[in-house]
Amino acid sequence: MTAQNSDKLITIIGGSGFIGRHIVRNLAKRGYRIRVACRRPDLAGHVLPLGTVGQIALVQANVRFPASVQAACEGAFAVINLPSVLYSSGAQSFEALNVFGSDAVAKAARAAKAPMLIHMSAIGADASSKSRYATTKAEGEAKARAAYPNAIILRPSVVFGPEDQFFNKFALMARFSPVLPMIGAETKFQPVFVGDIAEAVAVLIDRGVADGKTYELGGPSAMTMRQVLDFVLATVQRKRLKANLPFGLASLIGTVAGFLPKPQITTDQVELLKSDNVVSEAAQKDGRTLQGLGVTPRSVEAIVPSYLYRYRKAGQFTAPSVMPE
Repeated sequence: MTAQNSDKLITIIGGSGFIGRHIVRNLAKRGYRIRVACRRPDLAGHVLPLGTVGQIALVQANVRFPASVQAACEGAFAVINLPSVLYSSGAQSFEALNVFGSDAVAKAARAAKAPMLIHMSAIGADASSKSRYATTKAEGEAKARAAYPNAIILRPSVVFGPEDQFFNKFALMARFSPVLPMIGAETKFQPVFVGDIAEAVAVLIDRGVADGKTYELGGPSAMTMRQVLDFVLATVQRKRLKANLPFGLASLIGTVAGFLPKPQITTDQVELLKSDNVVSEAAQKDGRTLQGLGVTPRSVEAIVPSYLYRYRKAGQFTAPSVMPE
């Protein structure tokens, strides 16, 4: 821990989620005081042991109610905005979180005179996209910059880690299904480790400069969807058929699945799979990447097997030499 950071309060909107708790852990190690703002603080006790006693505080805030966000940002040195959804569901819609919420957080950070605002977006945010997720992400960035011109935008590719909904999802499917659907077989991703994102956030806060840049965060290498599935199957040591679904059929399935409470695929997600999700050449040239921040990205091969082993036939006791089933 660094004692000189103890006088700085960091407010993390949505800090109890997948990415949020890794950021909390990283900042806590550096000695910052952290205020985790979330809808259900009574269910967020798992973040408190990530720091010392009293270092992390839980408060109630909902980006759909600006007054609660303003209260959570009072006295903050930096505000980090994380809430997002992959599919709209009731009040938790793309517009509510990605657009309205981004505007509310940026205005709250400005009103609180916080020296820094870090806004989490996504690679693929595009106002001209046919995907509502992508367009609302772009709208959210615009709202953040309009209210807080020097806001730092972070655009990660697909994020992986022990609790991810990417590699874990495919591994779970491989455990029970003889066939894995493959949508956009040649679409490229640049999976980025959640711990590296947390490190990038900490580096930016350590710098203490609201530079107004947009950083694109990706891992050390790109993978096609086909390569992702092949890697998952090899890691969990299972042999499964891969069914290449045309985008038209996948969209139809997504339309039907969209009526479920927690759809595995939606038409909007199918639309996203039509475009590569990798760091742009411009970001690499300008140093607006993990490497540019001095963070060495960790690979899928180095991290993912450490948590996918549980999907093997005998879990951690499966011998490496066992042939796939």
